[in-house]
Order: sequence, then structure tokens, then C-alpha cells
Amino acid sequence: MNPPLPLEQAQARLLALAEPLDIEIVPVAASLARYLATPLIAGRSQPPADLSAMDGYAISGQGPWRIIGESRGGAPFSGPVRSGEAVRISTGALLPEGSDRVLIQENALSQDNELTLTSDLPAYGQHIRRAGFDFSSGETLLGEGNWIGAGQVALILASGAGTVPVRRKPRVTFIDCGDELAASPAQCPPDRIPASNGAMLAALAANIPCETRYIGPVPDRLDALSVALETACESDLIVTSGGASVGDHDLIRPALEAYGAQIDFWRVAIKPGKPLLVARKGPQIILGLPGNPVSSFATGFLFMLPLLRHLSGAAAPLPRQHLFHTGTDLPATGPRREFLRGCIAGSTVTPLEEQDSSALLALARANALIERPENSGEVKAGTDVPVYLLQNG
Repeated sequence: MNPPLPLEQAQARLLALAEPLDIEIVPVAASLARYLATPLIAGRSQPPADLSAMDGYAISGQGPWRIIGESRGGAPFSGPVRSGEAVRISTGALLPEGSDRVLIQENALSQDNELTLTSDLPAYGQHIRRAGFDFSSGETLLGEGNWIGAGQVALILASGAGTVPVRRKPRVTFIDCGDELAASPAQCPPDRIPASNGAMLAALAANIPCETRYIGPVPDRLDALSVALETACESDLIVTSGGASVGDHDLIRPALEAYGAQIDFWRVAIKPGKPLLVARKGPQIILGLPGNPVSSFATGFLFMLPLLRHLSGAAAPLPRQHLFHTGTDLPATGPRREFLRGCIAGSTVTPLEEQDSSALLALARANALIERPENSGEVKAGTDVPVYLLQNG
């Protein structure tokens, strides 16, 4: 039996199994939380002409000035401005031809169409947004694989694009496995537990636009697991929970072999989450996650989410680390990378007392995973430690 893979090696092998999905063109409003499939090239300049950055007067010369008209948004002043003339102007309005600065209204006195200064004369070009100062036509604004959030939506529309190329949404099927699982949490006998991992993993993936379905709970029978896998044959990703370990009733591996999938690797040197299984059938990826809920959550965070981002075209699919001070001493670790559930308060992260891989209360209270390298010594309180932020707790 091969030894468990180190975390980075396992993540790299998983991502290398799949290519980003096909490109589709969608309206900009439908692109939120997805990733650009091609670079965003500006189709126009922003702003397209010189604009006023303030409310006031577009002026030419040293003053005083004669007010000859107004320029406002959607209704620009049409004529030129000569020395000694001024045009009333609104923020964002086109700067009239011949004007070379904007006198803000707080520093001006207007009476009978005559304009005089009440403060210093603004410098040449002051309070003017020059054409193209934000971006110019033909400029690359965002790279391929850039995540599309609210600011990116505004930028794409301002660039002149009404549609945007993104990757097709991944089709994902979640399968809960185990004789011990009850479909109804309200009708759960003492020898069962409510099936929750599939719903938890779907919720974990909710920030990545996907097409999802749920199957289960599926009993620990080879025929039942085979039917579930065949039902999900059109999915880009199948995520199973439970049955991936080495017990007599852990049947995911033989079920995958009967399904025609090739197992790429099994077991990762992390705690919790060691019995992770990764397989492939054609372009389809199967992730066999552990049944213990914290192990399932941790491997979902470290493997399922990066794979979904990769399929969706993300340039940087792996989770991002941050540094926080540990609020308590942390003990030395063993041969596996450890991920402790913790709570962040300000710049400090404190591990929760309960770290058992079945403890849902602690998982629900956690908003961070504290990473502890394998074979590392004790860490004293106040030391910086790497942390992953969770959309949780």
C-alpha cells in the first residue's frame, strides 16, 4: 500500500486530472461569482472625453469671467470657451472646448452672470478627469481566470461589453453513503444519525455557481452504490461522503471499479481527512470524502472547492492563507499535516477545545482552520500561524 500523499502533491495531482470546462457567453448580470474565460479588453476609453470632477465652473483665463452657459450630464455646452468666459458645470459633465480648469462653486461668487474668485485660482488642469485616465480602448483590464465580483461587473460594463465569456457551470452530484444514515432528521432512530454531509458539502460549494443534485442516503451495498454512480454519470464531479476507508462496509473503491473509474490516489497525509479517494472516468472526477463530518468538511474545503474553481476557470484555485496570532500554546504535531478548528477575534485565532472529527458543534462555531505542519514543535501563544478563513461560524 502506497503511503499517504503530502497535501500539496495531492492537490496538484487532483487539479492535473481535469481541464477547465467549455466556454460560454453570458450576459454580464449572469457572470457574478464566475471567472473570466479570456482577458477583458477595453472596447472604449473611460472617460471618453475630459470631464469635470467637481460642481463649479469651467473657466478660461485669469478672471473675472462672464458666464455664457451650462454643461451637465447628458447636455454638454456646445460652443467654445474663450479667455474671460466661464460655463456652469456639474460633476461628470463634458468639459467645454477651450476651458482649462474647473473653479469649484465654494470658491466662486456669481452675480448677474459675472463670476469672481473668493479664493486662489485653481491650477491648470485642476478638477478635471482627463479622457482615458481610468483606462483606454484596447487596454487589458482583467486577466483570464479573474473572479467576477461587484466591482468587476461594473468594470466589464464600463469597458463596453454587454456579455462576457465564462466557463460552463460544473455539474456536481453529492452522494451520502452509509447504513447508519437516516433521510429524515425528524425521524431518526437511536441506531441512526441524520444524513447531513451531502447538504453540508453543497452549502460549502454554494459560493461557486454550480448545477447540483443530491442522492442518498445510499445503503452500504455494492448494487445500490453502483446505481447511484450510474445515476450521476452526466456530472462533471461526483462527491461521495463515507465508505472510502478500509472497513468491511466501506465499498466506494469496489463500486468505483465496477463503475469503470480508475482510482488515481487514495489517502492524504492530513488530519482530519486521511482517507480521501480520487478517481476518474473519462473527463469525470470522483471525490470520495470521509464520512466523519469534520473530515468531510476539511477535505471538501481543501480539495473539492479548489477543483470546482479549477473547472470554473479560476487562475488561482487553491485556498489562500492568512497569518494570525495564536491565542494559546499549540502542541507538537505528528507525521500528518493538522487542521484545527478555531475562532478568530481581531488578530488572534484560538483553537476550539473539541477537535474530534465527529464534533459538529465545534465545526459550526469555527470560522477558521489553523494549519499545523507535520512533525512540528510546540508553538507558544502569540506566535503567527497560518490560517484559512471559513465562510462559517
